[in-house]
Amino acid sequence: MSNSKSSLAVPSVISDFKEITKMRLSLSVVFSSLAGYLLGVEVIDIKVLVLLALGGYFMVGASNAFNQIIERDLDALMDRTKNRPIPSGRMSVNTAFIIATIFTLSGIVILYTINKQTAMFGAISIFLYTCVYTPLKTKTPLAVFVGAIPGAIPFMLGWVAATDDFGIEPGTLFALQFFWQFPHFWAIGWFLFDDYKKGGFFMLPTGKQDKGTAVQTIMYTIWTVIVSVIPVFGFTGKLQLSIIAAIIVFCLGLGMLHYAVRLFREMTTKAARQLMLISVLYITLVQIVYVIDKFIQ
Repeated sequence: MSNSKSSLAVPSVISDFKEITKMRLSLSVVFSSLAGYLLGVEVIDIKVLVLLALGGYFMVGASNAFNQIIERDLDALMDRTKNRPIPSGRMSVNTAFIIATIFTLSGIVILYTINKQTAMFGAISIFLYTCVYTPLKTKTPLAVFVGAIPGAIPFMLGWVAATDDFGIEPGTLFALQFFWQFPHFWAIGWFLFDDYKKGGFFMLPTGKQDKGTAVQTIMYTIWTVIVSVIPVFGFTGKLQLSIIAAIIVFCLGLGMLHYAVRLFREMTTKAARQLMLISVLYITLVQIVYVIDKFIQ
């Protein structure tokens, strides 16, 4: 019987570990960092690539673990989060804190071995997410603005890891992912509005599922599209985009804008969910196009 319980416990522990660090989200962030690295590097260094992936995962995983520690009582109130490891009682706060602390220290050390600037931006990201964004979520819709900063750092972080330099190129990558955060998270805030309300979270810019929120979603989607094609004009240093790639990126942006406009017209949870899914597909494809275009030019 004890062996049976033990065999059942191992998958549960692994599952809880993946959930406390939000493994899928963390991996998507690592993907952005690796894309930024490939855009900035002249000769690919597999060692740096691996260190960036590990360090990036540790930093994002730590941020997510600290977030769930801080919001454990509010998570217990919402349907989508009440079964997370801490509010469900499967993991203690102390255990989660140990994981978050180990991940933070490991992440900073690993990124530091790449270069100091990469470690610095990684540390800034975890600080803003944990100490500023998380507490603000229950106080003001401006929390999304603050959260967009650490959310936009990974794409930029990859370039800094490759070059040990922060300039117009990583700044442009940062701006692209920064503006993209708004329609993405407002779409989430829209279709999870009732659940977020249970936890007292203010995610939408007007605080309501209204035309004002929908209009701002469209505006920030337009800004995202504009920033995404700026490299084709030669203003962004070594970060360049061919005309063909720019057209592809622009068309991808129009696709996302279509769903933002649909949200404005329909004002439904379904439309918001579709926009969220399309936004994830959009940023992934744009990063892939950027990387492929660099290596075939």
